Amino acid sequence: MPAARTSSSGQNDPAASAGGDAPASGLRQVIANLLHLLGGKAVAGIVSVAYLVIATHTLGARDYGVLILVNAYAVFIGSAVAFSGYHGVVRYGALALEAGDVAGMARIVRFMALVELGCGVAALIVTLALVPLVGPRLGWSPEVTRLALPYSLAVFSSVRATPQGLLQIARRFDLIGLHQTISPLVRLAGALIAWAAGAGLSGFIAAWLLAALVEGAAMWALGLIGWNRLMRDQRLIGPWRGVLRDYGGLGKQGGFGRFILLTNFDITVRELAPNLAPLTVGWMLGPAAAGVFGLAQRASALLQQPAILLSQASYAVLADQAAKHKFALLRHTVWRSAALAGAIAVPIVLALAAFGDRLLLLLGGHSFTGGRTLLTVIALGRLAALASAPMAAGLTALGYPQRSMTVTLVTNLALFPLLPALLWLLGLDGAGWHALFQNGVALAALALFFAIDIKRAAKADAGG
Repeated sequence: MPAARTSSSGQNDPAASAGGDAPASGLRQVIANLLHLLGGKAVAGIVSVAYLVIATHTLGARDYGVLILVNAYAVFIGSAVAFSGYHGVVRYGALALEAGDVAGMARIVRFMALVELGCGVAALIVTLALVPLVGPRLGWSPEVTRLALPYSLAVFSSVRATPQGLLQIARRFDLIGLHQTISPLVRLAGALIAWAAGAGLSGFIAAWLLAALVEGAAMWALGLIGWNRLMRDQRLIGPWRGVLRDYGGLGKQGGFGRFILLTNFDITVRELAPNLAPLTVGWMLGPAAAGVFGLAQRASALLQQPAILLSQASYAVLADQAAKHKFALLRHTVWRSAALAGAIAVPIVLALAAFGDRLLLLLGGHSFTGGRTLLTVIALGRLAALASAPMAAGLTALGYPQRSMTVTLVTNLALFPLLPALLWLLGLDGAGWHALFQNGVALAALALFFAIDIKRAAKADAGG
């Protein structure tokens, strides 16, 4: 691979200017990216409340729970089988652009697009095959089971990591923020039509499916803008073979193949628990409990979504700092980002603890009462996840995705058997306590790993 220290002119390289030399510039760039993302998410949040109120008040806890389970099933299979390679696009794309290798960057993007789309097709096949087996166990009627078959196409809503990586490198976080509004707007329009037409559960399922398909297609369309900004002289369809060979192969430490496999596995395992939790609740306690749990999760989305957005906003900045060996600045950016995230989250958690019952009643109606404890504990867990997001991004930027993967593996898989046990002992509140324990353990472990690895990286750079 080209040496990461060699700097190009930066004239056609938006990634080359990120980070800066001032101690706080990395944090400022993260905040700027985050504000772009939060702008779109703020609009999406308002729209989401509107369609959520329409869906919950129209369907009630049980049918809303069925809607949640149908969507959660497709998303779960999609996250388990599909391939997310945006970390590879951002990290190795930043290195390629830093070395002036625009053609190499284009090959990486083409390769990852083919891998991602191929895995998306595989996810669709698996989803279709398992619907008849899973549906009855989740309380679906024969009609809902039939509707879940076409809803399997919703797996493609998550097949969009490659264009998202392109937009990150191109510093078009405004477009990523815009993309956050697309699915909620389509859901709102669909919910209004379903409510006005009296279409019931089937109408809402159709609306959610349309939103998922538009969400996936829109990101690929926006990704073309990032492509044109970074690689105007490169054809969209062109060479892609040899990427694994030229960038370190599958088994080599630090190689592209090993990196994308580890980061994809990390993302897959990280998303398993959130996507598997409502399915487990529905499996053990029924669709009505899944509906209350789903509403509590949505009510605490003020904390969940910023964790995802903060990871997206910080990773491109941290990857650029790591490529330029600015490890002191990287350390500063990660710790300050985590502290800022925690400070923002605390008042939100306190508000949810104080007014949780009223909020759930307002959002869902009387069939959703009694979930304040569940909402509060879920919010505490998401506070921990929000603070840990920059640390996970920092470890990946340093080239140690296996650290984050190990933490995710332990917390999301090894600790998962506690969920059924807590549901059996504590009822629905057990799902909240399980999420809090998972995220608390993850926060402590990621902080320890990052402190060790950033010190090692700085020491190796000073000695080399």
